[in-house]
Formats: sequence, C-alpha cells, structure tokens
Amino acid sequence: MMKIRGHWDVGLADSDSSLKAPPNHPPLLLLRHPLLLYVPNSSLREISSNRSNALRWLNLHLLPFHPRVLFSAISVGDDIDPLSDLSPLLLPAMSNLVEALRHVGIPNISVSTTFSFARVMTPTPFPPSSARFRPDSATEALVKPVLDFIAQTNSPFLVKLHPYHLYRCLPEIIPIGFALFQEDQAAPFNFRDDPFTGLRYRNLFDVMVDAVISGIESHQGHRGRGVPVVVAETGWPSYDGGGGGGGEAKDVYAEMYVKGLVRHLRSGLGTPMRRDGVAQVYIYELFDEEEDDDGGSQRSKWGIMYDNMTQKYNVDFSSSSPLFIII
Repeated sequence: MMKIRGHWDVGLADSDSSLKAPPNHPPLLLLRHPLLLYVPNSSLREISSNRSNALRWLNLHLLPFHPRVLFSAISVGDDIDPLSDLSPLLLPAMSNLVEALRHVGIPNISVSTTFSFARVMTPTPFPPSSARFRPDSATEALVKPVLDFIAQTNSPFLVKLHPYHLYRCLPEIIPIGFALFQEDQAAPFNFRDDPFTGLRYRNLFDVMVDAVISGIESHQGHRGRGVPVVVAETGWPSYDGGGGGGGEAKDVYAEMYVKGLVRHLRSGLGTPMRRDGVAQVYIYELFDEEEDDDGGSQRSKWGIMYDNMTQKYNVDFSSSSPLFIII
C-alpha cells in the first residue's frame, strides 16, 4: 500500500459523496488540508433560483464539516456544456453561493466553476500566446461572465487539462515525449518555441496552461494577469476503456507523466508565460474506479493506485507543494 507523504490536498469530485472515503482509507475528516468541493450539475437549477437554496446546500454539504475540514474552493458545476439549459443558470448559482457564504461568515472560500480545456479552448493551443477560448457565441456567453465574476471575487480559474487527450487528437504533431515531460538528454530537441514571444516550451502541460492564461488575458486584459489558474484535473490513463486508446494508455506512460509532472512542479520554474505557475494541480485520480457488475464496457483507468488499493508505481510527492490528489 502506498504511504502518503508530503503535502496533500484532496479534491472531492461530488458533494453527494458526503465526504466518504474508500474502504480502509483514512477518514477525510482527519485531513488537515483543503478540499476542492464540487456542486453537482444536477443541483444548479435549485441553487440558482434563490439564496435560501444556496444556504440549504451549504448546510447539508459544507457546514457540518467546517472548520474541521478545510475547503479551498467550491466549484459550481463541472464542465458545463455551453449549449445546455444549465449554462444560463451557472452565474446565478455562483452568485447565490457567494452571498450564502458571506451570510454564514466564511467568505474566504472561493467560488468558481470547472471548465474542460477540450470544450472551451480552440482545438490547437500552439502557439500559446495566440490561443483563445472558442469564439462561438455560446462559449462566449458562458466563459466571459464567469471570467468577470472570478476577477471581481479573487477566485481561481479551474480547468481540466489532459495532455493525453490532446496528444491522442494530434499524434502526428505532438511527440509522445513532449506530452510525457521527457526533457532529458535522450530527447534534446523535445521543445517548441512560440514564434511570437520567443518563449521555449519543453512539455505539453505548460503549452496548455499558457494557452489558458492567454485566453484569460485576451478577455480580461491586465486584470487577467492576477487570476490564478488551478488545474482541477490532470493525469494519464493506464487503460483507455472508452476512448479507443492504443499503446499510449499504459502503466509505464502513466508513471512517466505523473513523475514528470511532480518533477516539473518541484522545480519551481512555473510556466514560460507565468513564472509563479499554476496555483494548484489536482492529479486524476487516486484509485481506479471499480468495474460495473453489469458486464458492460470497461471503465478507463486513471488511478495512481488500483481499485484494491495496491500501488501501480512509486511516486514521491514530498516537496511538490502545489500538487494534490483527487479521489
């Protein structure tokens, strides 16, 4: 069993989980590091309607554990489709939760929402300095008000960011070593230079982070430089059950990605565009999800541990301060 060392945060993927831990896992109420708490998409309609419903949600899902459990932020919704009927409900729900938090006397918990890089960014993030959010009207109507909101409330921009998915879409353009943080002497030319800024990129993770930063600053101008970016989910699968993945989804590549990410964050170099880097990174995920009993298609495996809690590979997370695990 892997021993958890160093500074760990846990992202709780769904508030309906009621802070339950896996079997034989230390109770989450004993953790003294902040949780990233998600409001499920199914609750947006209720919370957006009025502040009383937002207060009721806090009473059920946050206040019973506060302050024994620390919460860094609340993500209102997860990867909302700009074309869905939930899109216009997002900002009212976020506003109601901010007011509800102030009402109960804990305004220091940030309120944001989690976007998917693949859904809101233009398909090709290179060069990063030219990357933008998708220009269609639906994405604009969703992203722009959220950017204004988080800039006004000093909240982070939360984004799911998976180099695996981008590599799978563009394997003829992106070398596998560039996606897996292979920056050593074995791959001396594993870099890309942004022709407009001259900044050099040695891994795909930094390219995608800086693409998001460029998108934020293109909307917010100078004010966008102060918006912290939190990578709410990143990882590499050891098995791709539904994505048609070939040899790229395997334990050895998953290990290379996670270890490379830890090494990169530990270096303190940030990204070429933002030297202080991302505010936090959440690895997806701690455990593989258990298979369904109905004999259907197999789930993808993203965990750094198997579902029986045995380790896939050894990773030292000590001294990688912005790095956390999502369960």
